This record gives sequence, structure tokens and C-alpha cells, in this order.
Amino acid sequence: MTLHPKSPKVAVITGASGGFGLITALELARAGFRVIATMRNLKKRLALDEAVALENLAAAIEVRHLDVTAFDTHTPFFDSVVGEFGSLDVLVNNAGFSMAGFAEDVSLAELREQFETNFFGAVSLSKAALPQMRLQGSGHVIQVSSVTGRYANACVSSYSASKFALEGWSEALRLEMNPLGIRIVLVEPGAFATDIWEKNVRVGQAAFNVHSPNKERSLRFRDYVRDQVAKRDPREVARLIAALAQDPYPNLRYLVGQDAKTFRILDSLVPWKIWERMVEKRIGL
Repeated sequence: MTLHPKSPKVAVITGASGGFGLITALELARAGFRVIATMRNLKKRLALDEAVALENLAAAIEVRHLDVTAFDTHTPFFDSVVGEFGSLDVLVNNAGFSMAGFAEDVSLAELREQFETNFFGAVSLSKAALPQMRLQGSGHVIQVSSVTGRYANACVSSYSASKFALEGWSEALRLEMNPLGIRIVLVEPGAFATDIWEKNVRVGQAAFNVHSPNKERSLRFRDYVRDQVAKRDPREVARLIAALAQDPYPNLRYLVGQDAKTFRILDSLVPWKIWERMVEKRIGL
């Protein structure tokens, strides 16, 4: 089906059941996009449905099932979107979770699970979206990365590794796609009040095991994150994503949040050995 040229641009967002995904879906709809808000478990759509009803955005937001790790479904999914709406203008790869725990306690199976969602899921969806964007000669792929995708931290080695991989892959993809009018963008939030800190945190099975040499350190890190890490309003990130989706020439990277920007400053000014001691003291390693 071919839509009228004045039809709204189409944006697909993953992980829209809560956090950045839910709020970004609303922001994109307010900005005039036709939003396909996706999630792995449609039983978790209630919060989005309530927000959509409250703001009378039902005509702009459609909720669909999409599992970012079901790789074989990604091309058919985008084919159905394009067949129904005529274009694919924005993909926001937001779905993800954090595997917490000291590196020596996280199993290879847990590390692979982290990569399946945070890295390979985003890669597969990006690759599935590119043919239509290439055909159009335009499109935005916005990767929701993290400040820990640039500056790793203790106890989140798996999460950091998955985001570091996404950063490197997306940087190369940007160089390849930019001449074709397709914009690849990395959004790198610091600590914000989203489900990534609660529902979407998984702790390695061995982290708090009585036999783990890191059990007490893991407990101290948990308390540090819970009690001392300031978490900002996630609407700041959602509004940035909506703005980037409308920017014909966005930059490659956007750090979001004062803590993320502080990391960048410290990285440029503080020698690594001093940084190590600062982290050790602050977290209680």
C-alpha cells in the first residue's frame, strides 16, 4: 500500500513496555510520527496503553509484538510495517537489560544472553531495516547505548561489553550508510530512573552465592547503586531521541545526563591509575 506523501513518518521502537521506550513512543507520537511501539511480552503493555489513553494518542501509536532475539522474524516484521504504512523512517533500538555481577562470577551463558539482546538484537533489527531505508534514500537508526558503552565500570562488565560492541559496530555502520542518506546515531544515557535499574536488572547467579569470593563486594556495589547513584528524569532522553529523529544531520554520539558528561571530563583529565583508586574508594571494592 502506498501512502499519501503527507502521511506521517513511521517510527518503530523496541522495548516500549516501560522506561525510555514507553516515554519515547509518546514523544515521537507528539512530534507527529506514526509509532509502532513493540515489546516482547504484550502482557506488559498496560502502562503504555494507559499513557496513550491519557494523552489521546491512540490514533498515532500501535502496539505490536516483537522479540529482538527472534532474529528470523525481523525482516518479515519490517515487511509488514512497510506494506501497511508505506515507509520506515526511524528505528529506535531501545530494548535491553543489564547483567550485573563481577566478571569472574558471570557465566559464559549469562554473558551470551546479554549480547543476544543488547548487541545481536540491535544488529539484526538494524540490518533488517536498512533495505527499506536504502530504497527510500533516507532513514534514522537510533541506538540506545549507555555511558558504560564508552567508559566501563565495575560490576557491569557484561553490560558494558555489549554496549562497547554496539558502539563499535554502529560507528562503522555510520561511515557506510551516511553517504546513502541513512543516519546512524548513538544515544548514551547516564543514570536515569528507568526499569534498567530494577525490573530489567539481572544479577549473575553466582554473584551473591556464599561461595563467591566477591559476595561482600557485590552487596556493597548493590547498596551503592541503590543509595548513592542519582537517577535523572528519563524524559530528557526521550525528548532527545524525538529531536534526533527529526534532525536530518545528527551527530554520531550524544551523551545524556550530567553524570555521563562528568565521566567524559574525568576521562580526559584524570590518569587511569588515579581513576582506579577513585572507583575503588567510592564503590568499596
